[in-house]
Amino acid sequence: MSTERLPISVLRQRFFPGRWDLVAFVLVLGALAFLAHAALSLTHPLSRLTPESISLSPWALPDYAAQTALRMLVAMLASLVFTFTYATLAAKSRRAAAVLIPLLDILQSVPILGFSFTIVFFLSLTPGHAAGAEMAAVFLVFTSQAWNMAFSFYHSLCSIPAELDEAARAFHLGPWMRFWRLEVPFAMPALIWNMMMSMSGGWFFVVAAEAISVGNTTVTLPGIGSYIARAIAARDLGAIGWAVVAMTLVILIYDQVIFRPLIASADWFRLEQEARLSPTRPWALTLMRRSRLLSFGGNAFSGLMRLGFNRRFVPQRPRHAGPRGGRFGDVLWFAGVAALAGFVIWRTGRYILAHVTPLQVLHVVGLGGLTLVRVLVLIALASVIWVPIGVYIGLRPRLAAALQPVAQFLAAFPANLLFPVVVSVIVSYKLDPNIWLSPLMILGTQWYILFNVIAGASSLSSELREVGSNFRVRGWLWWRRIALPAIFPFYVTGAITAAGGSWNASIVAEVANWGHHHLVAEGLGAYIAQATAAGSFARTVLGIAVMSAIVVTLNRVLWRPLYARAERKYRIS
Repeated sequence: MSTERLPISVLRQRFFPGRWDLVAFVLVLGALAFLAHAALSLTHPLSRLTPESISLSPWALPDYAAQTALRMLVAMLASLVFTFTYATLAAKSRRAAAVLIPLLDILQSVPILGFSFTIVFFLSLTPGHAAGAEMAAVFLVFTSQAWNMAFSFYHSLCSIPAELDEAARAFHLGPWMRFWRLEVPFAMPALIWNMMMSMSGGWFFVVAAEAISVGNTTVTLPGIGSYIARAIAARDLGAIGWAVVAMTLVILIYDQVIFRPLIASADWFRLEQEARLSPTRPWALTLMRRSRLLSFGGNAFSGLMRLGFNRRFVPQRPRHAGPRGGRFGDVLWFAGVAALAGFVIWRTGRYILAHVTPLQVLHVVGLGGLTLVRVLVLIALASVIWVPIGVYIGLRPRLAAALQPVAQFLAAFPANLLFPVVVSVIVSYKLDPNIWLSPLMILGTQWYILFNVIAGASSLSSELREVGSNFRVRGWLWWRRIALPAIFPFYVTGAITAAGGSWNASIVAEVANWGHHHLVAEGLGAYIAQATAAGSFARTVLGIAVMSAIVVTLNRVLWRPLYARAERKYRIS
């Protein structure tokens, strides 16, 4: 009887859809329908994109939330492509790194409003249609996601253990296979956590990306960000509450569909031989594995990857150029880079001084000093609080999985949503905005430190922990000899991105509006925000130039030496 049923069961399993196939079919069909709806919205006239077109009705939020989620997903995919290309080139070439890493420092320090000039460019690509505005919004979200991911991937590539590098050379892996078989798997655990942080960073700046005003140009795209901006202008607490609910639901969907499967898959890329099993098996990961529809797409992608793996690459041979030729080439390269940088600085300074007096330049430098003090104090406080918590969570996979969506939500919580409480408290108790608006700067950026410390603690090998346990290393000695050295490179990465994020957040945190109340804290962020709103391009350029100069100097004086020490002294090798 079993032999008669076996062919029927096999046929049923192969040709009849199961429950996972039905779920996958519904999800894929829904995604295709929404993409068709989103593509249709690109043809809408630009005249519809006004603040008055945003409805504060809760029934409009599902459509707004879906559009915001799609923009952030497209920006995340673009950030991933940027990370794999930009960071890899910087890690592979010393000459390229001399240009790309300082440029990344500058890009990280430029606030999202500093890229607002691109709105005119994108709008000119599709005159009169919403497609250009959509591209501008995606690009602005991209600028709040890409730099953090690129820094994380670059630092991971620079800290690959020597034995893994030697193994790749021994197996004669070409550039393509080395990238996908060694470099991406090694960097994946930290990159996954930084992808979550970048997604949360996009949420933090979504208001500025979807509802932005530059001089006489105003763009308001339908989305949660523009909904929040309209609710703040109307002082509608009910609408703000509905926006929080919608944002929470979207974050949970992202967590369930994307990030939990990624975290569950992170055990595949651990260095230790006995990989720790994931505490849970996400339903989305089970769906991807058991659905024939999704498996077909995955197999097609794997086939393309195998074509790349099957290509025969000739291992790169070391160049035998003489030391003098190498030094002469480096001198020419760095001289050219220095000349180009000097020309850009000279042209920028000439343009600024043509519209701004030297006394005003000194005033803006002083404002930059005030913001610098806020950033350093807040980063120090965040480090003292979140480093111990991050180590505790990272060493407990079940706790990390349970707290992950909570941390994502808190990291994604836009500072604008706290304006009603913060402004009301400051006005009621007559507090100093220069002090009490400052915590808003670290609200969305402190999580860079937490997420990177969690990633570092979770990558701590079981062998090292067992050695510490066998030798009864406890207390401060355990922190000094085991925990802090293991997480130090991850912490430096988080601190660099947290500091850069705090500078960007200053444009939101140093200017708080709630109805007719308008609070301003003296600082560089408030200066840039006011100059951008007034359409003063020269003042905006001046503020961005001062901010970039301070951030690059801080990175070179403080963060880069710390990371060089981490790579030299605390590298796993």
